[in-house]
Amino acid sequence: MEKVIDITELMEKKLQAENIYIRLIKPEDAEEMLELQLLNRTFFQQFAMERDEKFYTLDGQRDRLERLVTYALDDTDYYFGIFTCGDNKLIGSINLFSVMRGSIQSAFVGYFLDKKQNGKGYTTEAVKLIVKYAFDELKLHRVEAGVMPHNLGSIRVLEKAGFEKEGLARKNVKINGKWEDHQQMAIVNPND
Repeated sequence: MEKVIDITELMEKKLQAENIYIRLIKPEDAEEMLELQLLNRTFFQQFAMERDEKFYTLDGQRDRLERLVTYALDDTDYYFGIFTCGDNKLIGSINLFSVMRGSIQSAFVGYFLDKKQNGKGYTTEAVKLIVKYAFDELKLHRVEAGVMPHNLGSIRVLEKAGFEKEGLARKNVKINGKWEDHQQMAIVNPND
């Protein structure tokens, strides 16, 4: 079953956990996103694809966030910010990407969290929220993740959120100019 997305509703929707909430990121968040990216540039680069210098500019972030809203409209990618409940500060991002419909009904999840916020359970909360959204709202059957095997913290986050290991994808994603292996993990909608 394919889901028709009400983008107006989605743009305003906050998915709330105990300590954080997630909401679709907007072009108006560009300044805060740029600050997050600049503060964590070296940390994030360990786990991300190569970024050009425009990525680290306000115009680059605005352009990127405008594209990401379009992707949500197209039902292909959903890019959320992770915000703290107390002060509404953007501390990370989590996204469902490569949404596949038809007989597959799946997507991948990816996330980044401010290095200073690691170890507080925020990413686990965000993953649980986005999986619930994927299953309950988008009616997806399966959510997958790929994690470099040495990234034990991220593997633990996914395990706490109910993901199970499925195998190793060799030389799967290019990170910092090098093809990296990824531990494949997934969670299946319990209602299917």
